[in-house]
Amino acid sequence: MRTDDGVRIEALYEPWDGTPGGLSGGATGELAIVVAHGFTGSVDRPAVRRAARVFTQYAAVITFSFRGHGGSGGRSTVGDREVLDLAAAVRWARSLGYARVVTVGFSMGGSVALRHAALYGNGPGVHGGRTEARTAMAVSSSAPAHTDAVVASSGPAHTDAVVAVSAPARWYYRGTAPMRRLHWVVTRPVGRLVGRFGFRTRIHRREWDPVPLSPVEAVARIASATPLLIVHGDRDPYFPLDHPRMLAAAAAGTSGLHELWIEPGMGHAENAAHETLLTRIAAWLAGVTAA
Repeated sequence: MRTDDGVRIEALYEPWDGTPGGLSGGATGELAIVVAHGFTGSVDRPAVRRAARVFTQYAAVITFSFRGHGGSGGRSTVGDREVLDLAAAVRWARSLGYARVVTVGFSMGGSVALRHAALYGNGPGVHGGRTEARTAMAVSSSAPAHTDAVVASSGPAHTDAVVAVSAPARWYYRGTAPMRRLHWVVTRPVGRLVGRFGFRTRIHRREWDPVPLSPVEAVARIASATPLLIVHGDRDPYFPLDHPRMLAAAAAGTSGLHELWIEPGMGHAENAAHETLLTRIAAWLAGVTAA
């Protein structure tokens, strides 16, 4: 795929596997799930492949590597311009003929999925319940500017439902040791070398300017027609439970369908998402979009 700012993104399309009880169809059928991985992940990571394998029992699945990750081009902006990557994947799913396209994001991918749902709305031309002009961006992939005012004009890229797993509620959180280590990787030259050679993640050296819409702000702007599911483990070593509760509180201020699942014993993101949970998520998406 190629994003609206010209970054080449590796992606994989897998059709519904035909499992009895799954709710999907073929290239002209019903439902496609787009999976957004966490920071340092990629399309070929075992946890991403496990999620895709479970999801194909219910729908077609598109997995991809965010910019700066795996075989994709560009450099990671740690959740800012990655919204363009997710939009490209959703647009590709719709171009394949799927009438219903939903997003599932893990950790950083969860924050991207929330901002994507807020910025692209539910249906062409809708943003937070109001119509606004959509303008395509054609800038260098190295540009650090944020994307909160950017919406593609090259095709529909809205999501019909969104799931955020282990997502943060606010930026710059350093309240846990894993997040302090992550900030070191992102902000220090030596840390970015570790990211590049240790995790196959190429990180942009520039800071956000301006700071993009926070996940909790994004939740409050998601259109009421877009169902939202927030999933978080009670043993998440990165983000404690005040994060999902803040997201749920923001969703409660809207009129849309939303749910919060606190998973006992679960750790962080796709690596901690077992098959039973992934199956429940897929079934929830199939149900709310069918309804």
